Amino acid sequence: MKKLIIVRHAKSSWKHDVIDHERPLESRGFTDAKIVSDELKKVVLSVDFVISSDANRAKTTAELFISNLNIDRNLLKFNHDLYDFSGNKLLNTIKSTNNESECLMVFGHNYAITFLVNKLGDRYIDNVPTCGVVIIEFDIHDWSSLKPGKTIKTIFPRDLKK
Repeated sequence: MKKLIIVRHAKSSWKHDVIDHERPLESRGFTDAKIVSDELKKVVLSVDFVISSDANRAKTTAELFISNLNIDRNLLKFNHDLYDFSGNKLLNTIKSTNNESECLMVFGHNYAITFLVNKLGDRYIDNVPTCGVVIIEFDIHDWSSLKPGKTIKTIFPRDLKK
């Protein structure tokens, strides 16, 4: 049994004159990362490996999550292939994960994130919002044999705000 925790990067800022890859988070992104990762703490998970896009907004989101969730920093790897918007490189990266990892957390970008949760999960999600989390469970032993699984949890910032 494998678990995949898929996280779309938090809200980024368009105010800075930087290339897309270097865009930082805006203040709402930091707030959302805190409330969503606090909610994720309530789900008992032992994350074995974390992969993030190397884009600034995804890296920052991943670092905020692992800090708040007390995940070992050494489990986090940055991968330029996750700076992917179609979902193909994201899917291939997940399929090539070491099988010792039972619970994998990935941080990436839309449209790739929404594509992936709809391809692999059993619940249609129109759009995974920024800082949205989707957890999917798979009845497999090898990541390379990834096939559709069961969507067991979604955590979206809008659902946590009153």
